[in-house]
Amino acid sequence: MRRGRILAVLMLITGISLMAFAGIRLRETQEAYKEGDTAYTDLRERVKGKSAPAPANSARMQAQYAYASTGFAAEIPLQDIDFQALRRINPDSAAWLYCPDTVIDYPVMAAEDYSYYLDHLPDGRWNANGSLFIDFNTASDFSGPLTVIYGHHMRSGKMFGGLDGYKKQGYFKQHPYLFLYTEEESYRIELVYGCVIGAGQWRDRAFMYAENLASLLAYAAYHTTFQSSVSYEEGDRFVALATCSYEFDDARYIVIGVLR
Repeated sequence: MRRGRILAVLMLITGISLMAFAGIRLRETQEAYKEGDTAYTDLRERVKGKSAPAPANSARMQAQYAYASTGFAAEIPLQDIDFQALRRINPDSAAWLYCPDTVIDYPVMAAEDYSYYLDHLPDGRWNANGSLFIDFNTASDFSGPLTVIYGHHMRSGKMFGGLDGYKKQGYFKQHPYLFLYTEEESYRIELVYGCVIGAGQWRDRAFMYAENLASLLAYAAYHTTFQSSVSYEEGDRFVALATCSYEFDDARYIVIGVLR
């Protein structure tokens, strides 16, 4: 009996300790996410001015974001981004990615590997939010046939967490375009496909390489989660946005668009 009581007490103490540890880790994680969100807010205030208003003849499209279903091409929203200031913060800064009426409003880093920007902010601080970054196998100036941008799928919906929306046709109709800005050019990304794929299959089929672009597009077309009326032809450039997904272990969700 005495031994049983001692064992019960030890189990209780262990359980309480584990709960306390889990609580501490949860609080630390929440604080890290909050720190990352604050860092991105501060960064936008430092490098972005006020966006110019949409031209009057595109007001309805700008308000409703229904361009794909109407057949109209979207005006590219004017964004006042100080790229020199952004590069002073981090020379790896390559672009800015923006999707109206969503949380996607972030700088894009030119990475040298797959690991650093998974847990580092653009200013170099360690943080679980990480940064959006370009696959180093693709052209960081978006001049190649394919550019792949990775980002975390945050539970808060931040970073690329919102890409989940493209698993539903209704969300695509509301957000058929993203916009990409570099110091030289401003682009409209016209979305064509969204697909779930295993990370192993992504690697084994080397879909991040431009020479496998046709195979990637064929796979995405067959497995797409939304239907788009956007057409493309040989010579077009593509951007693929990649994040984690949870349909199965090590799943990824890829959203692909044509760069205009």
